[in-house]
Amino acid sequence: MNVRKAAVAGQFYGGTRAECLEEIRDCLGAGPVQGELPRPIVGAVVPHAGWVFSGSLAAMAFKAIEQVNGQVDTFVLFGAAHSLGRGGPALYDSGEWETPLGKIGVDAELAAAIAGIGAIANPNAHKGEHSIEVQVPFIQYLFPKAQIVPIIMPAAGFDPAFGRRVGELICKQSRKIVCVGSSDLTHYGPRYGFYPEGSGPEGIRWAGEVNDKEFIELALRMEAESLVETAIEKNSACGPAAVAAVAAAAKAMGRSRGILLGHTTSSDVVREKFGQFSEESVGYAAIVY
Repeated sequence: MNVRKAAVAGQFYGGTRAECLEEIRDCLGAGPVQGELPRPIVGAVVPHAGWVFSGSLAAMAFKAIEQVNGQVDTFVLFGAAHSLGRGGPALYDSGEWETPLGKIGVDAELAAAIAGIGAIANPNAHKGEHSIEVQVPFIQYLFPKAQIVPIIMPAAGFDPAFGRRVGELICKQSRKIVCVGSSDLTHYGPRYGFYPEGSGPEGIRWAGEVNDKEFIELALRMEAESLVETAIEKNSACGPAAVAAVAAAAKAMGRSRGILLGHTTSSDVVREKFGQFSEESVGYAAIVY
């Protein structure tokens, strides 16, 4: 059986079971997610940076799903393609994924069905990619009986109809299935080679309050094609096709608008947690459909 070993444990999140559990509990906080939530939640957008920066937002989305839906049978995880440039949706179609919390199975039956509507079985595309891996321990902790279907989504050649077909396929299933898209937002500053408004505080503010928020609004309106086009044009997301896929799937499952649970940036986190100013900033958002 194929077992995908953890690639970024000990870097993006705790490297041991004890460290991982402690971080998850810290990210989840004490109380329930507040505010109006879709019922049921059929999709979500989560960030994928190191948990110290974005773990609380990712945890908030998964906590909202657990709070509303109860247990989930399978998560379809659309990931950003940091190294896979093109080639269509890359599917991890069977086997298991391993993290410090143990192993979680791939839903081979659902994966095969998704392969029949436009994804390509390509487990090698998932080696070293962190955008899906950093979500898996949250699923293992909150949904211990769940399986996953991991899919890397390159932006080049993105077909918005793929997400719609996934949503239509899920509508025909009797199991509880939730789609999750993984992306960070604007990568701003000299380190990323993108700072059109300068490298000072005003540029950092623009990245979060203007560039991020334009992408977030498109995600809330579930405009799948525009999400990818805008992100490529304005450098506003590293995983736009993952977000677009979950938005299209959620629309096919009857949703008309998303709900923003939270939005922050790494610059905000550095200032709040460490009392420092950063010339770089990465945006993070949590959305549910």
